[in-house]
Amino acid sequence: MSGLSAEQVAHYHEHGWLAPVDVMGESEAAAVLGLLEAAEQQHPDDLHAEHRNNAHLAFPFLAELALDDRIVDAAESIVGPDISLWSTVLFIKEPGSDGFVSWHQDAFYMGLDSGDAAPRSMVTAWLALSESTRQSGCVSVLPGTHTGRAEHHDTFAEHNILTRGQTVSDVDESSAVDLMLRPGQMSFHHPWLIHGSRPNRTANRRVGIAFQSYMGPGVRPVSGEHHVLPIRGAAPDERFTVVEAPTAELTPSAVATRASANAALSAVLYDGASRRRNF
Repeated sequence: MSGLSAEQVAHYHEHGWLAPVDVMGESEAAAVLGLLEAAEQQHPDDLHAEHRNNAHLAFPFLAELALDDRIVDAAESIVGPDISLWSTVLFIKEPGSDGFVSWHQDAFYMGLDSGDAAPRSMVTAWLALSESTRQSGCVSVLPGTHTGRAEHHDTFAEHNILTRGQTVSDVDESSAVDLMLRPGQMSFHHPWLIHGSRPNRTANRRVGIAFQSYMGPGVRPVSGEHHVLPIRGAAPDERFTVVEAPTAELTPSAVATRASANAALSAVLYDGASRRRNF
């Protein structure tokens, strides 16, 4: 693909989300999933449920996804030609598990700012590596809620797979849209869009990777340290710590880079929290 159509971009800006966006065929997505599951088997200490942030900094096949022109071209349609990547998260729900994501806004805890309340210079891409349906706990969004901040409170709920179990109160779910994806499709959502997901009630794993977020050069850090991967075009704000994509799997330098990025990310996400969990 060579980017989004004008109609797709308009839909994203009006509603705060866009889906589905075709990236690759199901066979290619299955091959990537196979690489991930092989890596999980071979390196369980590096890819378990409490260690799924920024795996693209240690595993080249995930870095290749982050740099894939089919994904980045689409992101460029929203944020412009100068792009860096803030972080990635592997969102995996095991068959029949109780894990869920509460209604929240990504940007509330990211410690980033682009100079306006509803930035157009950041976008999260969520790529499905397995089927993502209502039954398996696909991402659900509340259209039009990306125009400002909503108040959150921390729950630290046992099965909530967000760091703090952060939740927006008094959400009207009647307008919710389920972003159902086949393997190889992705969705986009705005960093201030209220979204969440239900538990996986199927017999299969629900596997996706969130590129959270692709951002333009106008974004700057306002709290904490942030490690970003330059993707294309101009360099990010000089206040970011720039990192490189790994050249081989789990090299000592790549492991150290990921560890530093994750420690800094955890400090940002838990800033002001009453306690911390292990993810």
